[in-house]
Amino acid sequence: MEQYEKIKVVGRGAFGTVYLCRRLHDMKLIIIKQIPVEQMTKDERQSALNEVKVLSMLDHPNIIEYYENFLEDKALMIVMEYAEGGTVFEYLQQRGNALIEEDEVLRLMAQILLSMKHVHSKQILHRDLKTQNILLNRDCDVIKIGDFGISKILSSKSKAFTVVGTPSYISPELCEGKPYNQKSDMWAIGCVLYELLTLRRAFEANNLPALVMKIMRGSVAPISDRYSDQLKRLLLRMLHLDPDKRPTIDQVMAEPIIFKAVIEVCMTMGAVKVHPKTHPILSSRPPTGNQRRSASRVSSARSSSHRSNIILESSGSGGLPKPRPLSLIYCWGNGIPSPLRLPLPHADTKVLQVSIGRSQKTGVTHNGRLIIWESPSIGTDSGLPGAVDQVVPLYIPRYLEGQSAVSIQNVSCGDLFVACLTDRGILMTFGSGAHGCLGHGNYQDLSQAKIVEALLGYEVALVSCGASHVMAVTNEHEVFSWGRGDNGRLGLDSQESVSSPQAVVLPPQHRARSVCCGVDCSMLITEEGVVIACGSNRCNKLGLDQGEQQIEEVFSLTQVATHPLPQLNITSAAIGTSHSAFITDKGECYTLGSNQFGQLGCRTETTTPRIPCKPSFPDDVTLTQVACGDMFTVAITTDDKVFSWGKGARGRIGRPLQDTSAPRQVRLVDQDINVLSVSCSHSNTIIASKYVENEA
Repeated sequence: MEQYEKIKVVGRGAFGTVYLCRRLHDMKLIIIKQIPVEQMTKDERQSALNEVKVLSMLDHPNIIEYYENFLEDKALMIVMEYAEGGTVFEYLQQRGNALIEEDEVLRLMAQILLSMKHVHSKQILHRDLKTQNILLNRDCDVIKIGDFGISKILSSKSKAFTVVGTPSYISPELCEGKPYNQKSDMWAIGCVLYELLTLRRAFEANNLPALVMKIMRGSVAPISDRYSDQLKRLLLRMLHLDPDKRPTIDQVMAEPIIFKAVIEVCMTMGAVKVHPKTHPILSSRPPTGNQRRSASRVSSARSSSHRSNIILESSGSGGLPKPRPLSLIYCWGNGIPSPLRLPLPHADTKVLQVSIGRSQKTGVTHNGRLIIWESPSIGTDSGLPGAVDQVVPLYIPRYLEGQSAVSIQNVSCGDLFVACLTDRGILMTFGSGAHGCLGHGNYQDLSQAKIVEALLGYEVALVSCGASHVMAVTNEHEVFSWGRGDNGRLGLDSQESVSSPQAVVLPPQHRARSVCCGVDCSMLITEEGVVIACGSNRCNKLGLDQGEQQIEEVFSLTQVATHPLPQLNITSAAIGTSHSAFITDKGECYTLGSNQFGQLGCRTETTTPRIPCKPSFPDDVTLTQVACGDMFTVAITTDDKVFSWGKGARGRIGRPLQDTSAPRQVRLVDQDINVLSVSCSHSNTIIASKYVENEA
């Protein structure tokens, strides 16, 4: 909310509070709906947040404009256009008994029809059109349709069934419980027209049964003789009891009396919206004094906010030693030859989980904050042969901006983007939008985290990012995927890329327990410890080969078949570029795929054995975690030792050695630690740990 200034509360409803606010960068008045999603059930959340999805699909001068949404104070904030003239219902109430001139009625009706034609063209039913949901501008000559909270998006031209809407405006077919379509919206438009002509509702009664009886009879009080017979006949057709005999929007707009008004509205209002901030002539004008002062305040506030987010670990004062940190974060690779301690915002910061991408290092704290480590210098992850490692960079921690009141519980990094999951199962993404991997239905980049709106009706329990795709699992074991689709990595039985979450079909009787995404494939572990996978199976890294038959890729989730993986109870897994690693319920490690650089942790006769290996560790250890990079592997034992093996170039294995095909221990500066989380990317590793004595 730092970009907005609250002015006053303008409404309260079943789902939240509506605020009139001022947008600071241009001082424009806007409306923000605050919906506290934290305590809502899945169905309530889906119903309350449907308006976001619908408004984002619509773009019309006579429909309230949707700007953005964000999470704050554990509530969804929906930012939209402000209509200063109030509602048509209020406008009619203020007139007393003074009827509206026919020309004005026709002008308002033309705008309603134009806006609803746009709505219906998107296969959307409004389902709650009434004068309270039709807004006006300051001069009360331009209408804006709003409140799409219970709108229905039709997947086809089939009809809807749920009985919703305001009783006085519901159609006869709704009263009878019959299926309905756009013709029910036409009935509601007829009720609004009647109200414009008479200043009272078409159907009113003291109780619901009496109201339903009046609607089913379809009889209304006569219209004043001051209005033309042509308009009266049109009204009666719109209020026909048989929906098949009701006119469509196109038929109503083709009526001569309406057509003339539609043409006048189109000619006077126009269809092209000019935004001063982007117009080449308007944007060249010097700002006024007030604009300069406002811009200065906003710039100062943003600079101050940005500075406050970069807080380095305290160096102590008065000669006192620094307090012992509660968390120790190490990273190596990408030119960092041995484990490097990353700074923390404060000595008492506790980091429970970390994730690393090609260009991001992130961590989740015990109190739900997301930390991002940034380097002021330009990264050197060229990966080119002969590339020269540069000086070890200085990493600076900062908290994710704009989400201070949201509790993050899990984070996962892709190549150039990040997905973070709140404790209430709400998924947010930011970073590069290439391939649609942010899940927002487009390919735009985002600098701040935005809710994946298509999943608001679900409680996401797990999320994993591949290089350019994402897979998420809900608390009801439903699986969704989106992003780049090559090789069938999305499990959608195709290679098409998608920019919004799509439901993934699991093999019968399988329920997902965990998820792992690789560069070009995905893997799920079921509640029974069975591994199912999809995507590229190069070098048989997914274990999909069936005997002598080599499988190169699969487009839908398929159970692993390479012995002995089907007989093992797998608890966790990791995927690299051309290999993978599995941990069983006994703490044993199996690796599979390419062994060109020793990344399988054992010597093999060929570089692509296509059968599982069992790495041999120096001591008799039990593993708890494993992570894979492009040509290396990292594992954590029950006694918190860190082992790595594979390609040694650019510090991948955390020690100044060449390639090694046997697990070797990574020596950390601090030895008495508990390792909490490990993550690998292309040539990077990050580990979160804490001192043993800080267990309490």
